[in-house]
Amino acid sequence: MSNYQTLRAINVNAHTEKKNNLTYLSWAWAVDQLLMQDPAATWYYAEPQKFGETLMVFCTVDAFGKTMTAQLPVMDYRNKAIPNPDSMAVNTAMQRCLAKAIALHGLGLYIYAGEDVPEEDKVQAPKAVTPTAGAMDEMDEESKQFLKDLAMDIISDVEGGHVEDAYGKTSTLLNEEKLALWTLLDSKTRSAIKKHSESLKGVK
Repeated sequence: MSNYQTLRAINVNAHTEKKNNLTYLSWAWAVDQLLMQDPAATWYYAEPQKFGETLMVFCTVDAFGKTMTAQLPVMDYRNKAIPNPDSMAVNTAMQRCLAKAIALHGLGLYIYAGEDVPEEDKVQAPKAVTPTAGAMDEMDEESKQFLKDLAMDIISDVEGGHVEDAYGKTSTLLNEEKLALWTLLDSKTRSAIKKHSESLKGVK
């Protein structure tokens, strides 16, 4: 399964909010999911462009060796472009544009139906699956045994209070291997590794 297919299969419905019958994906949750799949992912914003009194923002996300760019007008709650938007409106548009650019890599793409934020009745959500479902099935026997041994070492590290060592053992794995390894770890170990990963990114 490709990285796009893995992200595309995630049911994002529990992480959206609705305003005036429009659906928005949480940018913070989208970033968290992206970085769990590709810790090296980065993003940046281009200079906004003016169209009369309105403004268009741009966001580019580099992940999985691919560069995807999204654009979004600075809009009000009615999904209409705002004349002379203030900094708060621009900031909101930039966050939503980031979520949209991440969607171009697969995450939550199904909620976008030709427009930036589709109406709810146009959305048909896929069956809920976890990003790790079936990951081990894609591995050969040698790889499976390697990951099983690694999982035991990581669990032991976490139990011994050596979370940094446990996290370090995952840093050289391929994305597919990380997904498979995740299925072998208990919830306590997963939580500890995720918390350590967030601390390295400065996430509070």
